Amino acid sequence: QVQVVESGGGLVQAGDSLRLTCTTSGHTYATAWFRQAPGKDREFVAAVSWSGTRTHYADAVKARFSISRDNDPNTVYLRMNSLKPEDTAVYYCATTSLIGASTDQNSYNYWGRGTQVTVSS
Repeated sequence: QVQVVESGGGLVQAGDSLRLTCTTSGHTYATAWFRQAPGKDREFVAAVSWSGTRTHYADAVKARFSISRDNDPNTVYLRMNSLKPEDTAVYYCATTSLIGASTDQNSYNYWGRGTQVTVSS
C-alpha cells in the first residue's frame, strides 16, 4: 500500500517563502502537487517526472514555485517563493505508477491528506 505524507505548511505573510515536502512509501513514479482553496475546485500546481528532469507548472505559480526531487526518489519538494494571499489553500501531494509528469489529477492514484498553507496580506 502506497502512503503519501505532506508536511511544511503554515501561516506566513505575503512575500514570504515556504517549502513543502512530500514523502511517499512504496513503488511510485511521477509526483505532483495540487491545491484546493475554500469554495473552489482542486487545481494543479506542479508536477515532476520520475527522473526529475521534466517538470510542469500552472501559469499562476510558474515564476514563483519550484518542484524538485530529492536524492531520495521518494521525497519531492515544492519551494514556494513570493507567496500571495491567493495561494492560500490546502496543498495535496499525489503520486502515480506512471513515469511522465501529468497535470491531470485523474492520472494520480495515491493522495496525501494535505497540508494547509495560509498567506496573510
